[in-house]
Amino acid sequence: MSGAGELLDLSLTGLSAALAAGRVSAREATEAALARIEATDGRVGAFLAVTAERARERAAAADARAARGARLGPLDGVPLAVKDLFLTRGVATTAASRILAGFVPPYDAAVVERLEAAGAVLLGKLNLDEFAMGSSNENSAVKPCHNPWDLARTPGGSSGGSAAALAARQAFGTLGTDTGGSIREPAAFCGVVGLKPTYGRVSRYGVVAFASSLDQPGPLGRTVGDAAALLQVIAGRDARDLTSSTRPVDDYGAALEEGARGLTVGVPRAWLAEGVEAGVARRVKEALALYERLGAKLVDVELPHTKYGIAAYYLIAPAEASSNLARYDGVRFGLREGGAGGLKGMYGATRAAGFGAEPKRRIMLGTYALSAGYYDAYYLRAQKVRTLLRRDFERAFERCDVIAGPVTPAVAFRLGEKVADPLAMYLEDVFTVTCNLAALPGLSVPCGLHPEQQLPVGLQLIGRPFDEATLLRAARALEREQGPLPRPAGLEA
Repeated sequence: MSGAGELLDLSLTGLSAALAAGRVSAREATEAALARIEATDGRVGAFLAVTAERARERAAAADARAARGARLGPLDGVPLAVKDLFLTRGVATTAASRILAGFVPPYDAAVVERLEAAGAVLLGKLNLDEFAMGSSNENSAVKPCHNPWDLARTPGGSSGGSAAALAARQAFGTLGTDTGGSIREPAAFCGVVGLKPTYGRVSRYGVVAFASSLDQPGPLGRTVGDAAALLQVIAGRDARDLTSSTRPVDDYGAALEEGARGLTVGVPRAWLAEGVEAGVARRVKEALALYERLGAKLVDVELPHTKYGIAAYYLIAPAEASSNLARYDGVRFGLREGGAGGLKGMYGATRAAGFGAEPKRRIMLGTYALSAGYYDAYYLRAQKVRTLLRRDFERAFERCDVIAGPVTPAVAFRLGEKVADPLAMYLEDVFTVTCNLAALPGLSVPCGLHPEQQLPVGLQLIGRPFDEATLLRAARALEREQGPLPRPAGLEA
């Protein structure tokens, strides 16, 4: 390696190959990443905690294994970071909320266990919207996160830190969670690859819960191969999460280079009609045309209940959040405020001081939707819409292998632009929430820069349940033809 810049530009798989060949050590890669975080994170704000000593210890152990010829696998010695929604033993977990101030978990999340068992080097915990509620990372109670392509813009949310850290070359791979688009939207805004696996494919054990029937951990990488390598390690049955699937894990690298020939790509034309910014629609259409040139067949599909997706999602998710967040009362976790009125007074004072505006909004909305007299009118009706959405996808997948469309209606917007308009913010999720409601895998892959704004545009690919391998194959076919995006200019200016 000629320098830290060249080292940090390596993909996860590229670094893994360099480590295996002895061209670089885990210590060198880790020190380069820590120096990059030190130099740039004051402007990006991707990290809420940097675990430098833990990282150095893990890197030294990886180098010792390499010296013995006993590397554990592709992730051994690779510096990674995880969203601060995953529990980490001995390291504070905040969910970017004041109400978890001072909470240090006694155990690791299942995905953290699996990464470290594979030899990965954990650099720290990444910024997010409070309790993963948001589409811009502006709901973080700690600090905002900025998009490395343009520091005045959002990296997306809620896994904004996970995407921004990758784009800023601070880590070689990251993990996020996706409840309604929280991996795919920031991946699209920051020009990286983000995969939301099928519900049940990756264990939720040790993940701070937002909406339990929708939450799903997943990988982000600078390339499709990086996302596949991370998924290979974190996927699989975990008896501690009863929703985790017993289905065997595919070899996600086996078909990665098979190209698009023979695939049938479903196109919901309504997703490219009204409401999608012209530059985004142009890049998505160009990607679809490229698939056709690569030998894929395009077919039109109908997803008629998509228009009810946002309404159903913003009833179901807040309803589940109102139940999950009831545990934060000042007794068992983090913050405790005094206050007159005994136990109830303490509950009220703690929650008033601990929760930000967005969690409070969603708790109230969810509690109302679940209340006597309104349950049937709102929550039950939303669940019926969920069934209709799943049937839409089942019919569509009778005709195609993957469904393709935009991730978001527009590119990354300016920080502060939508803070005062929650409905406008919620509409950022219009193309992503249906994938969660139907429990399907979805992926965002860069499909070029916006022709005028020169910001990344993401193509969304949605697959059949547990068919992440086909999603990754289709995404890699596009990535191979289009080549990598340039390095973000915003951070270097």
